Amino acid sequence: MKPKMNDEDLKKFSYVEVSDYRKRTVNVLKNGEVETPTRIAEESGIRRNHISKVLGELKKAGIAECINEEYRKGRLYRLTNLGEEIAKNLEESDR
Repeated sequence: MKPKMNDEDLKKFSYVEVSDYRKRTVNVLKNGEVETPTRIAEESGIRRNHISKVLGELKKAGIAECINEEYRKGRLYRLTNLGEEIAKNLEESDR
């Protein structure tokens, strides 16, 4: 059973859950992990050009954030608090 979330958070959970790429990206970043797009691509098995698009989508939705946006290379991404909550719910829904 999924923990209680408000309607907006549930919509974002569903947004992640329906996409294999978004789910795999969130799973790589869960538990406070901070990674570069290259590393996320390697760990998730998703091509690098797709990871950039997925990270942009997750960032726009408030699920992930870039902590060094001013860098052209070596950008670091992590989940927001909402992203961590979604990751926990994904874990529970997969059981």
